Amino acid sequence: MNQASFSVQINSNGTPEEAMPTVSYANPTIHSTAADATRDAAAITTLIAALHHHHPAVRSAAVDELIKLGSITVNLLIAAYDDSQDQGFQAQIIQVLAQIGDAKALNLLAEVVGTSLANHCQGNVRRIAARGLGKIASTTSNTEIINYAQEKLIWALLTPEDWGLRYAAAVSLQEIATPKAKAALQQAIAQETDPVVRTRMVIALSEEARERN
Repeated sequence: MNQASFSVQINSNGTPEEAMPTVSYANPTIHSTAADATRDAAAITTLIAALHHHHPAVRSAAVDELIKLGSITVNLLIAAYDDSQDQGFQAQIIQVLAQIGDAKALNLLAEVVGTSLANHCQGNVRRIAARGLGKIASTTSNTEIINYAQEKLIWALLTPEDWGLRYAAAVSLQEIATPKAKAALQQAIAQETDPVVRTRMVIALSEEARERN
């Protein structure tokens, strides 16, 4: 089955029962030859196309399969995000990238966190992106990556009106657990007015202190 037939089948399926076998079939075994890599790319593109499906169960299944495949999907996901104006489709991609936590998605996730969007749906996407930054920075030893993610998360902690974004930033900074992240949490507590977010900041600092001891 080639890329074109994958895409047509996904787009023409009207029910989850019809689409699910295609989504499952599209999850490839990762190969090493150039020909197999081309087939893998076609299968990944099929899963990305399924993120457009009208039924949430199909979209959810495609998200799960892409996350399982991990880093091999990241470049194609970023390209699909850049090529689309569909915010719902882009939100699904951000969800996948945040869960994978690959450093190649660092710039895109940071861009999404820093985008000022008023509607609630896109606010949720910013929070997911913030958690993705935390995963990337807490699973690497690259100081440049850590510092870049950390600066964006500190901005998200101290600046936006979106309490949910501040909450997500606090959790991510706890995961990063650098002295600068701790200092930012301490600063944020002093100015935080939302009791839920403030409590989460206190928990982050107390758990960090307990882990250190």
